[in-house]
Amino acid sequence: MKTLPLARLIFGAAVIFFLIAPLIAILPLAFTDSVFLNYPIPAYSTRWFEELVTADVWRRSIVNSLIIGLGTTLLATLLGTVSALGLREKRLSLLLATIKTLFLLPLVVPAVVLGVGMQLMFAQYSLTNSYIGVIVAHTVVAVPFVVVNVLAALQGIDRRLEQAAASLGASPTTVLRKVTLPLALPGILSGAVFAFATSLDEVVLTLFVAGPNQRTLARQMFSTIRENISPAIAAVAFVFILGTILLALIMRFARGMRQGQA
Repeated sequence: MKTLPLARLIFGAAVIFFLIAPLIAILPLAFTDSVFLNYPIPAYSTRWFEELVTADVWRRSIVNSLIIGLGTTLLATLLGTVSALGLREKRLSLLLATIKTLFLLPLVVPAVVLGVGMQLMFAQYSLTNSYIGVIVAHTVVAVPFVVVNVLAALQGIDRRLEQAAASLGASPTTVLRKVTLPLALPGILSGAVFAFATSLDEVVLTLFVAGPNQRTLARQMFSTIRENISPAIAAVAFVFILGTILLALIMRFARGMRQGQA
């Protein structure tokens, strides 16, 4: 029996190593002085991080990713929070269950199918090759993450707190603004983090609906891999990982807020 915990530990360590081994292999190449992605590293340098800031194509893609990511986060968080508030009701449970399933469809439908459909639809409204079109496309795949996180937070709220506020004369708007939303804030923050990460990582939809002026960081990485593999990709990956760690810390903080409220 004592060997079972040891076996679990070994198995868990093996799985973790399997997942992070590609990162361990690629990240040191972000500091290479060579123009090729190869080992051994001839000399260490930060030239590829400097290229991300100085090269116009990389600098523009970073700015575009921030613009589109922040726009997607704001729109997806707003729509997802409002949707979760509506799906919270217990009445018409069968209909609401169907609507919940529809909200999750963008997660299971192939991105190529979504991209083709959006390209055809956006062309009718002159939204292709525009920031608004890309933000709307990213929002479609980001909203489900917000809905799931906010709905989970709302389901953990004790309804008696809202009923107590209403019994003291607070209007429904006041109850929502001063009781419900503050208690659901950790879920809203988690959903916003997921929405931003989804937008930052999305490349397929961007290929279909974005133009040259809306080239994001993920799309630029994809183009660089196809045309000319450069260690700058490893530098971008390093930045991505640092950003992911930061987002994970934000989510951990939000989870701590939720546990503190519980």
